[in-house]
Amino acid sequence: MTPTVDLAVIGGGVVGMALADAWLARNPGDRVVVYDKEKHFAAHASGRNSGVLHAGFYYAPDSLKARLTRDGNRMLREFCLERGVPLRETGKVVVTTSEEQLPALDTLYERGRANGVTLEMTDEAGIRELEPLARTVERGLWSPNTAVSSPAGVVIALAQRVQERGGRVVLDSAATGAAPGWVMSATEGRVAAGHVINAAGLYADTVAHWFGFGRDYRMLPFKGLYWYGTWEPGRLRRHVYPVPDARNPFLGVHLTVTVDGRAKIGPTAIPALWREDYGGVKGMRGREVWDVLRTYPRFLRSPHHDVPGLVRTEMPKYFRKYLVSQAAALVPSVRPADFTIKGKPGVRAQLLHVPTGKLEMDFVVEGDERSTHMLNAVSPAWTSSLAVADYVVERITR
Repeated sequence: MTPTVDLAVIGGGVVGMALADAWLARNPGDRVVVYDKEKHFAAHASGRNSGVLHAGFYYAPDSLKARLTRDGNRMLREFCLERGVPLRETGKVVVTTSEEQLPALDTLYERGRANGVTLEMTDEAGIRELEPLARTVERGLWSPNTAVSSPAGVVIALAQRVQERGGRVVLDSAATGAAPGWVMSATEGRVAAGHVINAAGLYADTVAHWFGFGRDYRMLPFKGLYWYGTWEPGRLRRHVYPVPDARNPFLGVHLTVTVDGRAKIGPTAIPALWREDYGGVKGMRGREVWDVLRTYPRFLRSPHHDVPGLVRTEMPKYFRKYLVSQAAALVPSVRPADFTIKGKPGVRAQLLHVPTGKLEMDFVVEGDERSTHMLNAVSPAWTSSLAVADYVVERITR
């Protein structure tokens, strides 16, 4: 007899775990199972991101990211305190490197105010007082509600709460197939499911296609590299970010403080050749490389993004000295000799709308009464995860 569950979640990253948790909170007693293909938690983006709790001022006021990042910041902060996950209240400054960036800084400020985010405009002296190592031109922004926590710690704590609420988490069990009403996993075979949630991250488009959703989308992977400093913990007090390029969904190279007080530079947004392209040729899949290569021409011709400019600026960041030199524009005391410890690379699962060649800037969710697909759950999805889960589960179960 085929086992039956009320909900099967494909993907045990932070979004998948948060969705299972939200479902059980709303439907106590339901049979819920989360399948993840890895042997340990947070193996991909959920454990390889900066751990920054974003405040929510980067995003268009009518977007899901604006609403769910603001709420998610509060919810994740409360979750960390409740579950004993380390949390460091750093705040963040956004600085300019030229007068030409001041209009974009003003736009960020107005956007933050429209999103209901606490945000202050300050001058050069104010930035120096907040973060003595940072420099700006004329003005900068101060975000007091930006913080940092442990990415993997949050995923593990969420998995524990899912299990406490009666759910099952099955690791080392890839979903090998699925359709409305069932999921096939590597360890448990076919399981009947009242509803299936696809939170497969880098493979979310692939899983969605099994169900007939997301046909116009393909995942384009971008590699993020980090370098840790040898500075004593606490030397850098605040996260320091540049003014981002509004044409692309990336925030640029920045300096962040880890939850244990270390300084870190990154990430890059280097085009990757396959979905788990973390370095070397390990895990390379020829079909994925072909899919990426045949998709890039459409992206390169996109009228929505400065793709040639993105490639020109990102490819040199493979070299540590160049990457660190970019951060020195924000914090002049940064030296390549001080940032020599390589962090775990990450890969951003960035969704491309193939017909238009546009990278999706907002969260993208598709589905029906039998399945839900988290097609674009990129940064700040880690910050937003609990709010995203409440938003999605409410619409499935109401």
